[in-house]
Amino acid sequence: MSCSVRVSEPDSDGLFETPRFPRRLGSLVCSLLVGALTLSGCGKPDAPAPEMPPPSVVVVPAQSRVVDEEASFVGRVLAVNRVDLRARVEGFLEERRFTEGQEVKVGDVLFVIEPGQYAAAVEQRQADLEKARADQLNTAAQLARGLELVKAKNISQSSVDELQAADSIAKAGITLAQAALTRAMLDLSYTTITAPVPGRIGLASYTVGNLVGPASGTLATIVSRDPVYVQFPVTQRDLLGARQAIEDKGGNARDVKVRVRLPDGTIYEHAGRLDFVDVTTDPGTDSVTLRAELPNPDGILVDRQYVGVLLEAGAPESAILIPQSALQVDQQGVYVLILDAEDKAQTRRIETGQSKGADIVVKMGLDEGDLVITQGIQQVRPGQAVRAAPATSAAGELEQ
Repeated sequence: MSCSVRVSEPDSDGLFETPRFPRRLGSLVCSLLVGALTLSGCGKPDAPAPEMPPPSVVVVPAQSRVVDEEASFVGRVLAVNRVDLRARVEGFLEERRFTEGQEVKVGDVLFVIEPGQYAAAVEQRQADLEKARADQLNTAAQLARGLELVKAKNISQSSVDELQAADSIAKAGITLAQAALTRAMLDLSYTTITAPVPGRIGLASYTVGNLVGPASGTLATIVSRDPVYVQFPVTQRDLLGARQAIEDKGGNARDVKVRVRLPDGTIYEHAGRLDFVDVTTDPGTDSVTLRAELPNPDGILVDRQYVGVLLEAGAPESAILIPQSALQVDQQGVYVLILDAEDKAQTRRIETGQSKGADIVVKMGLDEGDLVITQGIQQVRPGQAVRAAPATSAAGELEQ
């Protein structure tokens, strides 16, 4: 389609004159005419846009399950008995009578430091003691003779006093020699290092032939394995809140069951009980140290290992659980999208509780059987029709 605008020129006489239109104005008029023709139906109308299908989502029914009320913390496993073996006398390591990692009993000989020089010292102190006793016998005899002579006035009293002093010194010499012998015998006994507690012995720091002594540090470590302690800090706020919750249910804080979550996420099969609450609070963290004792017959819990600690209080109760992947958060709080009777997504405000693995407890807002959207949430708006499919497998099973 073409468009032209004719511009009149003035006549030669100048009596009649038509205004000259600018070229740009002519082009604008042409464009408007073309547009008017197009709008009036000169062209073929566009086809209607195809209707988009409803988005696909995955729904999971809210389920009521029996759960334990619990609180989680981070704790450390501690051996009930832990002993660092050290040398108390200096000498060359003569024997090592254990295999690293083995179980030992009280009194088992573990290390032997060369005893020869200490046995010789014992013999020397024994000889010193015998000499001291012999000296005292001599001074005692002289004193008895002097006491007889002084009666007949054949000796002065000052001489008798000197004999008494000599006898007292001889008796003190016996005591001194006896003490030296005891010390030598102790040193000799320290050359044999035995197990003071039952447990498992670790790596040896020194091999046979090395010179060891009090400055050598730990030769090996023994730790008991069954039972074990689990120690963990709890803030004063959490401690008071937990105690109040237990008492509200009619329970006793001393009956709280303690379970351990292992590093691989599994729950340790044996439960324990609290046996100690520290008498002071850490001023830096306002926390109190709690300790539980747990059986460890298979040695799964290892000394100084970090574990999760779960405190279970009161009798198990029924609660609604949903996958945590369904949770949404905005300025008004936590909500989920549910599927109504018309297969439309609707917003439902909820109040959540404790986590249970991949699931979470819903305290308020949902009923058992409500279909909760867990996948495809990003492409759904409240009130929008959706195409729902059930989850192929149960999500977030409750941890046992």
